[in-house]
Amino acid sequence: MQVHLRVAVKEDCIRLLELVNELALYERAPEEVTVTLAEFEEAGFGPKPVWKAFVAQIDGLIVGFALYYIRFSTWKGNRLYLEDLLVTETMRGRNIGKLLFDRLIQEAVELGFNGMSWQVLDWNDPAINFYKKYNAGIDAGWLNASLSKEQLLNY
Repeated sequence: MQVHLRVAVKEDCIRLLELVNELALYERAPEEVTVTLAEFEEAGFGPKPVWKAFVAQIDGLIVGFALYYIRFSTWKGNRLYLEDLLVTETMRGRNIGKLLFDRLIQEAVELGFNGMSWQVLDWNDPAINFYKKYNAGIDAGWLNASLSKEQLLNY
């Protein structure tokens, strides 16, 4: 089994959205994925791209991805923010996640970022254990807050 890592291209977006939906199902929130393919493509490959991703392929099929964007912290400066890291269920346990995460670390170093950050659900023990292998700090006490598009429009 040969795993090939590369930077995502626009043509990958259909498959990436399939994997995003797989992740949402795993995280028990499939109804929360509302982004359209056009929005996804525009955000990654339009005139002002806001995200970049690495994909893992086996025999031409994307079996995992890591999508990030730049987050600016007023306390820390530029940081790589990992939005999603997913390896499809049938391919887990084969070090593909490690390859993707290691590539993110390399990217953060190459771009001179002051660190990496991400979120992990408190019940997702496999992910928490994966990140602990990197001696990642996992903060308690922070609550997520957000406004939906509808809330913004109805303000």
